[in-house]
Amino acid sequence: MMFWSDHDMSGWGYTGMAIGMVLFWVLVIVAIIALVRSSATSTQARTVLQPPLYAESPEQLLAIRFARGDIDEAEYHQRLAVLRGGAPR
Repeated sequence: MMFWSDHDMSGWGYTGMAIGMVLFWVLVIVAIIALVRSSATSTQARTVLQPPLYAESPEQLLAIRFARGDIDEAEYHQRLAVLRGGAPR
């Protein structure tokens, strides 16, 4: 015999399924939106934060290093002579 009377779903079962399905689709949509936003943000961050290649000339970079105190005057003049194609002193 089939159990027809005591094993059906009540109104709360259908309500729970409906709420569960809505929550599932909301979760899927939120996940897709988050993925799209994160990929767009990371692409923009890479293009904005990446410095342009060779913004300064090698002589300007050498002058900046000298001004910061990374190299002394003798090394500055030696490297500048090499950059300009002359022999170092």
